[in-house]
Amino acid sequence: MNKKINVHLMFAIVFLQGFVFYGPIATMYRQARGLSMYDIFIIESISWILMILFEIPWGWFADKFGYKKTIIISNLIFFISKIIFFKSYSFEMFLIERVFLSIALSGLSGCDIALIYSSSDGEKSENVFGRYNALSTSGFLVASFLTTFMISSPIDKISMDRTSFLTIIPYGLAVIISLFIVDIKINKDERHKIRGSIKTALKNKQIILLVLSVALAREVVQAITVFLNQAQYIRSGINVKYFGLLLVVVQIARLCSVKSYRLSNKFGMIRSIGSLYLIITISCIFLIFTANPMLSVLCIILISVSMSLVEPMFVDIENKSIETSDRATILSIYAMIGEISVAIINPVIGKAADISIMASFKVCAIISILVCILFLIYSRNEKLKEEIS
Repeated sequence: MNKKINVHLMFAIVFLQGFVFYGPIATMYRQARGLSMYDIFIIESISWILMILFEIPWGWFADKFGYKKTIIISNLIFFISKIIFFKSYSFEMFLIERVFLSIALSGLSGCDIALIYSSSDGEKSENVFGRYNALSTSGFLVASFLTTFMISSPIDKISMDRTSFLTIIPYGLAVIISLFIVDIKINKDERHKIRGSIKTALKNKQIILLVLSVALAREVVQAITVFLNQAQYIRSGINVKYFGLLLVVVQIARLCSVKSYRLSNKFGMIRSIGSLYLIITISCIFLIFTANPMLSVLCIILISVSMSLVEPMFVDIENKSIETSDRATILSIYAMIGEISVAIINPVIGKAADISIMASFKVCAIISILVCILFLIYSRNEKLKEEIS
């Protein structure tokens, strides 16, 4: 069977896993079940720490036993996590849900990208990764639109529960589709130990700078577009019944990630990523000071779109930097490095959010400035390498 079918199967899986119907009210849902903003970010930090612990073992497992088995097991655990989320009414239960989610995400992290990269034409990988991100966004877009008709105004317990329950179904379908993946043959003659893979990964200090910048930028975008956006909308006087539609608008804008390769072809990856980081930083600064609904929505859209354009470029650079067969393990090591940095800053954003929405945006702006500095160092070193060669 042609291994290129894997690309289409992964497209279908990521599309279904975008169907998070509770997405537009994720923060309100958790708060209604007893969590504070600080609790939410603490659980997120614990989740990142768990992902750090599971990343390398999962990468080793994928390289040793195959990408297919890893993806099937991870998607099954992902499915279970959604059932637990629906049943959660306490800090402890939401924490257990994140434990399952962390195991699933660390299993998929690197493995999904390694499978797609190995199943497609490497020269066209940025285009493929752009479509992969866009399909994830498309699933979330459809779910967000449907959520508008699922929730009441004012929002009630029944409508919130409905969004959580219906999220379980597409995740079950994603497990079934995983069974049809064609496994990729890995070069068994080139055996790698975890210690050797770590040494190989750490030799490339340039990529580590890029990995850190992307990980911190992702966390800023995650915090703003998943948790802080709802508080900002309320601050701006936007009715909760429009939250689903606003998320649809944001997700439609994110679909431009499929055209990321055009941006990089025209301006180059380094210049494009640097400009997009700058847009994220400026938008964070605007959000500190504004309570205007139009400007708030615009800034959140710009933040989300900028990161969606960065992702395919980053994944392409990251994959092309790996020349050994232990691709999944090295990708997991890079992911782990990023997760360590995120686990450190996550509680800081959460604590700031409990103080005020403005304080949380200040923290996000400071992190974004750090992202720009890290990328500036990376880009200067890359230019020096090009001049020497």
